Amino acid sequence: MAGSLYRDEDVAGITDINVTPFVDVLLVLLVVFMVTAKLIVARGVEIDKPKASTGGDVQSTLRVSVNAAGDLFVNGDKFDTDATAIARIREVAATSDKPKAIIAGDRKSAYGGVMRAIDLVQQAGITAIALENERP
Repeated sequence: MAGSLYRDEDVAGITDINVTPFVDVLLVLLVVFMVTAKLIVARGVEIDKPKASTGGDVQSTLRVSVNAAGDLFVNGDKFDTDATAIARIREVAATSDKPKAIIAGDRKSAYGGVMRAIDLVQQAGITAIALENERP
């Protein structure tokens, strides 16, 4: 008789799987993904946006900001030269099949700073542009 000394005929293989822990882990991962996706999209420079009663939420992975001093930021990173800003805008736009840009300008920034941001986004090849505001 070849076999184990401790052979138990009553023990059968596990034929069912408890799915509840698996579903719990998936739900936690879903919540974490939703929170981090919101932070990634909304990240940027803190600016005092102009107030307007109209306008809606636009979702985009590209956010160009101009602060009160006229500094240009692309997704929270400061850029001093136009060429490097355009390269970064093109890099971010390449991740989407229909890229959209959200441009946010501080209320106290010069009009030329916001126009510069719009021009850089258009030079990068993006035509869908939204101006960000804040509801009163």
